Amino acid sequence: MMDITRHTFPNQLPYLIAAIADAHFVGIDLELSGIPGKQTNRPNPRGNYTDGLPSLQQRYEETKEAAERYQVLQLGITCVGENRDRGVYVVRPYNFFLNPVPDEKMNVERIFSYQSGGRFRTKTSLGVQLIGIAVNFLLNHGFRMEAPFLEGVPYFSRTEESIARQYAAQRQDKRQAGDMQARTYDAGTLELLQRLREEVVAWKNRTSSTPDFLNFAAVGYDPALHPERGLNSFQRRLVHEYIELEHPDLTTSTRPGFIQIMAYDQERENATQKHRKNMFEEKLAKQIGLRWLVEAICGGDLSAINPHGFYVTNKVRQEKVATDFINVRKQLEGKSTVLVGHNLFLDLIYFHACFFGPLPDRIEDFQKTIHDLFPRIIDTKYLATHNMDNPAVARSSLEELDDKLSNQVEPVIELHPEHSNYAIAKPAHEAGFDSYLTAKVLVRLSTILEKSGLHLAESSQTFNDGETYFTPPEGRSPERSPLKEDRGGVALTGSAIPARLSSSEESFTNSQAQSTYTPSSDRSPFSHATVFDLLGDIPPDEDLATLSLQPQKTDRPVSAKQAKRNRRVEAEKGKRMPGWENSFWETYGNKLRVNGTLEGVCDVGYWPYQDVE
Repeated sequence: MMDITRHTFPNQLPYLIAAIADAHFVGIDLELSGIPGKQTNRPNPRGNYTDGLPSLQQRYEETKEAAERYQVLQLGITCVGENRDRGVYVVRPYNFFLNPVPDEKMNVERIFSYQSGGRFRTKTSLGVQLIGIAVNFLLNHGFRMEAPFLEGVPYFSRTEESIARQYAAQRQDKRQAGDMQARTYDAGTLELLQRLREEVVAWKNRTSSTPDFLNFAAVGYDPALHPERGLNSFQRRLVHEYIELEHPDLTTSTRPGFIQIMAYDQERENATQKHRKNMFEEKLAKQIGLRWLVEAICGGDLSAINPHGFYVTNKVRQEKVATDFINVRKQLEGKSTVLVGHNLFLDLIYFHACFFGPLPDRIEDFQKTIHDLFPRIIDTKYLATHNMDNPAVARSSLEELDDKLSNQVEPVIELHPEHSNYAIAKPAHEAGFDSYLTAKVLVRLSTILEKSGLHLAESSQTFNDGETYFTPPEGRSPERSPLKEDRGGVALTGSAIPARLSSSEESFTNSQAQSTYTPSSDRSPFSHATVFDLLGDIPPDEDLATLSLQPQKTDRPVSAKQAKRNRRVEAEKGKRMPGWENSFWETYGNKLRVNGTLEGVCDVGYWPYQDVE
């Protein structure tokens, strides 16, 4: 783990972005100042819940309301690199506090709050459960409440950046100057304006060419003896406006404690405006802060980062850092890294509100927005509970999943030498640590699931149900794939629906997908609480590495490229997680578990493939 603070972030930024550029995927986790929760007897704006459960839209509204009220206090990011030559996954966990207080000169107001007080009740299928409020939860897990303010990295959402730019443009536009005649001033202000008029007129009527400037200050100002008597911000603004309106042949420049007035010079004015713009962009880039990493993950615009602005003592080294960063920036242009989280539905809503801006009102619009930003997302909670008899009561906590998977020898996962703290420390509910656990769970669990072939057996059944459409051939992507109601989520349909598979020519039959074992049928309705209970169905002389549920071969033609890909996938099963081009992700990718809702799943859209040579 590497703790990044407001002091170390600026110099670490090029290396952080380089780690994202090299990542096979990025795992995230958030710690929040408040969480959504349906209070007892709270009125529901959409009426009573059907069958006692809210719809996905209703759950989204509740979470959206909380995300607009509370803040992200801590962000964990784990960059996972895949070293195929060595057959290992190298992980780099990072931990960041977020500073909720923006630079006041940016003129962006941000209201932040903490959820504290009593507790609220929530009903689950196991009964009524008491859940502690966010602040108490964080304090009980050693969270330092002062850290966001003292160590937190600044950030701006895209919307906040736009507001800051609009304000800066208004200040630069001289036409925005107020009508001084329409204002009412107190006696002291009127006296200052009268003195300003007199001094300016006297200076303009001087007989000598020197001095070629006029320094206007408050009465009694002496930078050595009385520096506190300088012009205040209101007085400085008044002087700037007066000269701008009454003497367009003059210009002003702010100095410590006073205003310098001089003849207007277009060349000098252009240079001054350019300097002011550069200073503003530099401050804005610093305030955008942590969002630069988010932009790197989603393939956003990084052009405003000055590659020569990173502090490096050695000039030769500085040039190399700048050159390397320019290359990394080109590498990330338009490229979206796979984003992974645990219980990702909630985190994505807060993530969007924090780093992008206001959330849409409809769940369908949120699904589309997320899919546009992050075309490939993975929820490890969904992986662990997919096709379970009752996902709501499945044992799928992050810590338990990591513990269950920890005895898996392959794939090999290594902590980068510079991020070795978590090899010893286990700070539960620290965002960096939880993002690290999430990354490990994805690598190991996806490898187990792909080796088992369960997704192939499921595919052979869904191809026959007459309701599911197949993914188009290589090189084509559907606008959206229609979803069955029993799959959960909100159906997304596009203008071009892919052709349906012919059950006689293109589909597998149920009899063609046979398991190498026969599970016991003597089970309770909740027998498979998690994927790990499948281990109990495997005969004693077999393990999950030998389990196969692959369908039989068909006469369907296979391209040379696909055949090469299939051979590699077969050779690597059990040794590495399924590649992003693997059909495995049609079943497990871009689906978010949302327990306690009618749908149970939020499907954000189709899984786009990458061409892999």
